[in-house]
Amino acid sequence: MDIIETKVDVTSETYKKNYDQMTALVKDLESELDRSLNERSAKALKRHEDSGKLPAKKKLELLLDKNTPFLEIAPLAARGLYDGKIHKAGLVAGIGVIEGKECMISINDATIKGGSIYPMGVKKTLRCQAIAMENRLPFISLMDSAGAYLPLQSEIFPDIDDGGRIFFNQARMSKMGIPQIVGVMGLCTAGGAYGVAMCDEIVHVKQHGAIFLGGPPLVKAATGEEVLANDLGGAELHCAESGVSDYYAEDDAHAIRMIRKITKNLPANKKSTLSMTEPESPIYDPKELYGIVSPDLSLPYDIREVIARIVDGSRFLEFKELYGQTLVTGWANIHGYPVGILANNGILFSKSAQKATQFIQLCDKRKIPLVFLQNINGFIVGSDYERAGITKDGHKMVNAVANASVPKFTLIVGASFGAGNYAMCGRAYSPRLLWMWPNAQIGVMGGAQAADVLITITNDQRKRAGQDCMTKEEDDFIKKPVMDAAFKEGNAYYSTSQLWDDGIIDPAKSRDVLGLAISASLNAPLRDQAHGFGVFRM
Repeated sequence: MDIIETKVDVTSETYKKNYDQMTALVKDLESELDRSLNERSAKALKRHEDSGKLPAKKKLELLLDKNTPFLEIAPLAARGLYDGKIHKAGLVAGIGVIEGKECMISINDATIKGGSIYPMGVKKTLRCQAIAMENRLPFISLMDSAGAYLPLQSEIFPDIDDGGRIFFNQARMSKMGIPQIVGVMGLCTAGGAYGVAMCDEIVHVKQHGAIFLGGPPLVKAATGEEVLANDLGGAELHCAESGVSDYYAEDDAHAIRMIRKITKNLPANKKSTLSMTEPESPIYDPKELYGIVSPDLSLPYDIREVIARIVDGSRFLEFKELYGQTLVTGWANIHGYPVGILANNGILFSKSAQKATQFIQLCDKRKIPLVFLQNINGFIVGSDYERAGITKDGHKMVNAVANASVPKFTLIVGASFGAGNYAMCGRAYSPRLLWMWPNAQIGVMGGAQAADVLITITNDQRKRAGQDCMTKEEDDFIKKPVMDAAFKEGNAYYSTSQLWDDGIIDPAKSRDVLGLAISASLNAPLRDQAHGFGVFRM
């Protein structure tokens, strides 16, 4: 593979301006991440401390192997929703290493509304289960939840992707042979009780942990019986009498030690293998990405400069370099793992889509994971391009992305608009994991484009009615709310709060994030038995 020769002038004013702007965005991101981890009410913290329970971040520290990384999932989920204080949607979750095994970890944060489950908490749990199933990761839960947040029960309970789906997934995970281990460290009521009982092994903390289908208030209301939580569903009852729980723990720390022992006792899962190379750092500083990529999405740059700061040794074997040049495709290594990269260098034309289709087929055939770097406004439009078959060529690419069964990973490094989002493996096309940079934007189209389309439609309607076109003042009156809404609902923070992605990341950490994700994906077969493609429209 050849080393990508950079053409970036790090002394230019454009580079310096971009660097300063991206640095500011990264600092904002760090501030938001710190807030999501540490902003808790003094009252909640004191109550938690007085109860003798460990905070969620301490539980995570004790659970993970020392000096191993933690790939957090959706750390800013529910940001700005509800009362603005349901940080991380009430769950600390991610992929971490326990006794040498990569696991999916989910920890209730009981300092947030007593661990009450909000709709976005359900969505985040389902996302974590999907990651565990796709990557065959043991699922480790530390539960301490007051149950569903009842004022929003209609958004939690009845639909196909609401709370019941969690238990459905647990049954499917059990059938798939994915271990599920839970520590009961607080109340597990109603659905929470099912979530515990459907796990393979249950560690139950005395005094704090309680499992019951109906808590003391409901029991009293339904039957008139008055009973304490510990007597109704405590560790003594479930470990010695009902048999619901399997291990008796003195406190949170003891429970975590037991969970580590249980995880160590799990059968070894032979990981899939790739043709590895010796990992090496890029020859260019990844922080130079700050100066290459502008927060202004209208300003172009060569996506090869991004690739050069993510891949091993900045080496890249480009595929069809002279054909379909608005899409860059080729092979590289990230932390030693071979990858096939598809990266946007402009709008998608027929030749770009054809190239992508062939390249994806090659990678799928060779069992090489795919990495998509999205900065895309969509496919080319216009009568000439329709005559040339852009619709069928776009279909080929979308078909290939949908049916590729090797692990896929997506980084949205700029724009992600329209069908370009789909073709470049957006959320709907099931990448194993998907992240955004803090400058990224997502939507059907950009705000300015959407506003111009609306103006054109309105003027066409007026013409048909025999009226004059709108004045500039009327144009501006219509454009502003459209553009404002597009910015509000298309920025990275709105996306991540809604769990459209798995997190916003510092561009300079992209390489390490991808390396961790690829490693986790190797716990599953590289592709399913039904690999192959559908009909390509010719």
